[in-house]
Amino acid sequence: MTDYLTTLMRYKAWANELVFAAAAKLPEAELTAPRKIVFGNLLRTLNHVYAMDDVWRAHLEGRAHGYTTRNPNDCPPLAELQEAQRAMDAWWVDYANALPEAKQEELVSFRFIGGGPGAMTRRDILLHVANHGTYHRGNVASMMYQAGTPPPTTDLPVFLNRP
Repeated sequence: MTDYLTTLMRYKAWANELVFAAAAKLPEAELTAPRKIVFGNLLRTLNHVYAMDDVWRAHLEGRAHGYTTRNPNDCPPLAELQEAQRAMDAWWVDYANALPEAKQEELVSFRFIGGGPGAMTRRDILLHVANHGTYHRGNVASMMYQAGTPPPTTDLPVFLNRP
């Protein structure tokens, strides 16, 4: 199971690299163009993914994360966000790789940003983080199509069969 979790986190990092590289080719105006999406635009959607990765990391580390919203007011420029996401993705790969099977079922208790208690196993948190990123890369892909630029193909089978 550890190998499976590491594969998911490596896939997440790979897909994020492709999406950020494609987003970097868009004009700045397209990154921040208002879109009918909860986070308002492409850049803020990518920022949301980073912020929630940070929240779940804090839960796993047993520390406070400091976020009071899923849509933080502060949103760095794309290049800065890409570097932060790259470092975050490396943390997730390392964490998955080092997580012993015996700890994967350990329950992690936390409070949701919107209020209320929650608890998930470490393994389920990693699965959620992978799925959450995939979901929002789909949102970003839609916004890229709206901007007239086809998004990169980030499907898991492509990752698993890359040279």
